[in-house]
Amino acid sequence: MDGTALAFVLVAAVVHAGWNLAAKRVDAGARFVFLYYTVSAVVCAPLAVAALIVSGERPHWTWLVAALLTAVFHVAYGIVLQRGYRVGDLSVVYPLARGSGPLLSVLAAVVLLGERPGWLGLAGALLVVAGVLVIGLGPSADRRARRAGVFYGLLTGVTIAGYTLWDDHSVNALAVPPLIYFATGAVLQSLLLAPAALRSGGQVATLWRAHWRETLVVGMLSPVAYLLVLYAMRRAPVSLVAPAREVSIVLGGIAAWIVLGEANPVRRLVGSTVVLAGIAAIAAS
Repeated sequence: MDGTALAFVLVAAVVHAGWNLAAKRVDAGARFVFLYYTVSAVVCAPLAVAALIVSGERPHWTWLVAALLTAVFHVAYGIVLQRGYRVGDLSVVYPLARGSGPLLSVLAAVVLLGERPGWLGLAGALLVVAGVLVIGLGPSADRRARRAGVFYGLLTGVTIAGYTLWDDHSVNALAVPPLIYFATGAVLQSLLLAPAALRSGGQVATLWRAHWRETLVVGMLSPVAYLLVLYAMRRAPVSLVAPAREVSIVLGGIAAWIVLGEANPVRRLVGSTVVLAGIAAIAAS
């Protein structure tokens, strides 16, 4: 993989793990998703407008259509992820979501898009997935929470695969500039969730007062993480970018142990080692 693309992906992984740790602390479902998408829109929209003015590019209708579809995928992702965090542990939901997503993305990229990342790249992807399973599927004292976490983790992975493949198509085949694409998507995501937020009355305002720090962290860090991934997709195949970004699982697992006090640190470290071996194979491919 291109060195710059790998650097983008690894930085994105650190940022991604950070905002997911903040999101785990909030139990509010779609209302919290609405708030942090709105923060992302407020931050990114002026930057996108400025980028358009500086570059002199003319927007195309295809850009809006592409952003609308990614907004639908991301709204589904945000709601399912928050539901998973509500009923399950971070150390189960996060690695399953991040591991099943790239596995599906790699399979689809190979089968549908004709990408050929090579045996070393594919072996690295499989190692990443294997490490994820070691981290996320160990014994648990609460079997009901464990089953719920597994279900929502895998369902989140399906939405991740969907937006990953569509976003790769948008920034490459449709040539949508990543910043314009993400900012437009963020605005549309906020608009799609606005009716549900308005129906909740004053609950959104109450949620903001209680969790404005977490809202700002997620709303500002999630664009940084995903913009780096979009730029990486312009430099490397999605079948390599998707699994490489899952180094965030290592950081998320360690944070779940140290910060949230979740159990089984030895299993988490073993799985992390396998994930890092996969990242090394992908980097060398």
